[in-house]
Amino acid sequence: MLLLLWLPLGLCAQPAPTQPKRLELKLEPSYSDVQVVPLPDSTVVLFVENEANGSFKLDYRFLHFNRDLQLAREAKVEVPTEFNLQFACAEAPYAYALFQSGYIGARFQVFRLDLRTGETQGFAFDTKVVNDIYDLEVLNGKLFATVQVAQHLTVMHVDMDGEEFRLLPSVYEPLPTQLTFLADSATERVGYVLSQTNGRLSRLQVKQLSARGQLLASQFIQAESGRGLVTAELSPGDSIRRLLTGTYTLRDPRYSQGLFATDLSGGPTARPPLRFYDFTVLKHFFDFMKPRRAERLRARSAQRRAAGRDLRLRYRILTHRMLPFDDGYVLMAEIYYPRYRYDSYGFVLFSPNRTFDGYRSSHAIVCGFDRNGTLLWDNTFVLKNAERPTLTETVRARPLPDGRRLALAYVDEEKIRYKIVDRTTPSPNDLHVPLATNTQGLREKSVSTNRTGILPWYGSRFLAYGYQRVRPEHGSSREVFFLNVVAFE
Repeated sequence: MLLLLWLPLGLCAQPAPTQPKRLELKLEPSYSDVQVVPLPDSTVVLFVENEANGSFKLDYRFLHFNRDLQLAREAKVEVPTEFNLQFACAEAPYAYALFQSGYIGARFQVFRLDLRTGETQGFAFDTKVVNDIYDLEVLNGKLFATVQVAQHLTVMHVDMDGEEFRLLPSVYEPLPTQLTFLADSATERVGYVLSQTNGRLSRLQVKQLSARGQLLASQFIQAESGRGLVTAELSPGDSIRRLLTGTYTLRDPRYSQGLFATDLSGGPTARPPLRFYDFTVLKHFFDFMKPRRAERLRARSAQRRAAGRDLRLRYRILTHRMLPFDDGYVLMAEIYYPRYRYDSYGFVLFSPNRTFDGYRSSHAIVCGFDRNGTLLWDNTFVLKNAERPTLTETVRARPLPDGRRLALAYVDEEKIRYKIVDRTTPSPNDLHVPLATNTQGLREKSVSTNRTGILPWYGSRFLAYGYQRVRPEHGSSREVFFLNVVAFE
């Protein structure tokens, strides 16, 4: 008992999440797809694609639920068979679903649901030149989609009220390039961060657009001393103070050496100072290693630095959008690597057949910055079984009610794994709770889960989702799409 008195608070008080609400839809993963879109007003929109009863005819519906996961609106939309669902998004009072033609990729169709009345509107258009689409956001009722045109990345702007679309010439970057963007309702601006490289050195260009697609500001951010900037995120919610944080490299732009931060409040003509933080100076970055290995690596880095050189690191980083926190910002990033499956036929040593098999994240770092870009603290969530077929975010974060801690969470098969972060205080990486199959305390067993994920919602709540086969204590099993509220309260 006396030993517990000496444990840090982060090790003794770890709030476990509850799952107070659950929604089930009778859908099979082989015949359906569901896009989950949480809204900050504590509601959630599902856009459901379903092939009912083996009819070979797809049914598409918007479903709008309140905070108790009770159905508030339902609307069916008629979609021509040539179109495939790509993305769904929402901004009160509307939800959107974007389709692309499977025959001619330049053709699109958008549907909009009025969350107040249940009315729907459709708009079909042919861009003639778009080859592919990568993501979709909405700001002030205008859609912004990142698309590919003639080996370039550009932006497709869609106005549903006027039933108009256009490609924005202010964003037109040759491939390969990395692009992040933020649709910020607080400033009513869309911010794009684009990477540019000549093969050795790389820089970033920050562009700010209005909701109508007009270019408001453009600024280049470039490092010196042989460092190249790889990718970055813009801070949300403040039109006067704007922070840019991301990753930098010493040579190969595929790999990151550390983090950088800079204050953009000086305006587009200023040359803002850059602050660099090598991964070896972060207190918890190497928590995924055994302690002795981490100590040896830090010692080698210190020796190189004393000799005026850097120990080159090779980490692939997926940055998340910044989260306002404690009068500053939090940047979370996942360290990942591609996975390959080796199939050998005949002579194993001479002709292995390598097949790409998705991505795996080893750990996620969480870093707290003040509004000037000074790193205040860092922590790490060591991940287990964090695998996915495409490069998407696995771990999500929400602030706890006390305002000084963060809850990180992700779904691992039948478990919700989580970590409570209190700045730099060490805390367990192996906490988890079972993925609930009901809220009545019934004895049931989850036989299988697939296509799972978790999304931040409102307050200290998340939404876990996916497909699940559930076997009750008595009777036959059921196969459903589920939506569980995960609350850290």
